[in-house]
Amino acid sequence: MIKTTKRIGAGLAVAAMVAGWQGCNPTSAEGEKTPEQPPVVSAFLLTEGTLPDTLSIPGELVAFQYVDLYAKVSSFVKRLYADVGSEVRTGQLLAVMEAPELNAQSEGAQSRVQSQEAVYLASKATYDRLLETSKTPGTISQNDLDVARARQQSDYAQYQAAKAALKEVHDNRSYLEIRAPFPGVITARNVSAGAYVGPGAGAVPMFTLQEQKKLRLVVKLPESNAGVLDQNGMVRFTVKSLPGQQFTAKTSRVSGALDNRLRAQHVEMDVLNADKQLLPGMIPEVQIPLQAGKEASFVIPGSALLNSSQGIYVIKLVNGKTVWVPVQTGVQTAGKVAVYGDLKAGDTLITTVTEEVRNGAPAGGKINLQ
Repeated sequence: MIKTTKRIGAGLAVAAMVAGWQGCNPTSAEGEKTPEQPPVVSAFLLTEGTLPDTLSIPGELVAFQYVDLYAKVSSFVKRLYADVGSEVRTGQLLAVMEAPELNAQSEGAQSRVQSQEAVYLASKATYDRLLETSKTPGTISQNDLDVARARQQSDYAQYQAAKAALKEVHDNRSYLEIRAPFPGVITARNVSAGAYVGPGAGAVPMFTLQEQKKLRLVVKLPESNAGVLDQNGMVRFTVKSLPGQQFTAKTSRVSGALDNRLRAQHVEMDVLNADKQLLPGMIPEVQIPLQAGKEASFVIPGSALLNSSQGIYVIKLVNGKTVWVPVQTGVQTAGKVAVYGDLKAGDTLITTVTEEVRNGAPAGGKINLQ
C-alpha cells in the first residue's frame, strides 16, 4: 500500500514537470509571433534662417592670353631664338625658317613687274602721241585713239597685278619669321632646327605662348546660385601648392547664360600675377560672395527637397497626413537650401523625401522629430 502511494506521487510530479515545460515553450503559432514595430518617420520643425553669403566652389586658373604659333608657309626651321620658359616681349623674334623656292618666286615676280612696267610705258607713250596728233583735225580717227587708250589701261592693269604678285611673295617671305604677338612665357616648343614645318591638317604648333602676369580665374556657377551672384564683388581663393596664402580677384566677366551641358554660368575674374606665383592650370578653391535675398527664407536640408516632374516641393505633416507644398529655392550650399513658399515657422517637414510619399496620404508611422 505504501509502495503504491509512492508510485502515484512520482507520476504526479513528472506530469507537473512536463506541464511546466510545455508552459515555458509554447508550440502554438500564436506563441511564435512577435509584434510588428511601426515605421519611424524622421521630421523636423521649420525655422527661419539664412545661409552663409559665400559659396565655396572649385575653379581653374588659365592664362589671360594663350596662343599656339604655327608656320604660315611650308619651310624648314633655320634657327630658334626661344625655348621653354623663355620670357618674351611683343614682337620679339622667336624663330627663322628658310624656303629656297620663295627666293626663286621673288625673282620671277620681280621680272614680271619690270616686264609689265615696260609694256605699260610703251602703250602709254603710244597713246600720248596719238592723242597729241589727234588735235590736228583729220589725222587720227577716234576709233584708233580709243583702241590705244584701251591698250594703255589693259597694260596698266597687268602692271598692277604683277606688283601685287610680288608683294604677295614678299609677304610670304615675312612669314619665315615667327614673332611673339604679346608678352608672355613660352610654355611649349615642339620643333628643332632643321625640322620641316608648314600649314595644313595635322600641323604641329612650333611654340605655345601664354601670358602669365595676368590670369583668368574661371568658375562654373551652378544654376541654383547664378541669380544671386554679386557681379561687382571680390572673391578670395586658395591653392594647394601655396598653403596658408590667400589671393583675391575681382569678378570681371559673366556669360549671362547657362551652359547647355553643365547647366552652369561661366564666370571669369581677373588675377594680377606679377610675381608669377600662380600658374595656369591650377585648381583653386574659390569663395564667391552671394547677394542675400531680401525676403525671409527657411533653410532646410537638401534631402527634404523633392524635385519631381511636376515641380519642386517639400512634404509637410498636417494632422497625420502628408501634404506636398510647392516652393522656390534660393542659395544652396553645404547640403542646405533656402526655400520660399506657403510655409511658416513651426511647420513639421519630412527630413528625407521621395515621390513614393503620396500627397494627402497618412504618414503611416511614428514621427521622430530631429
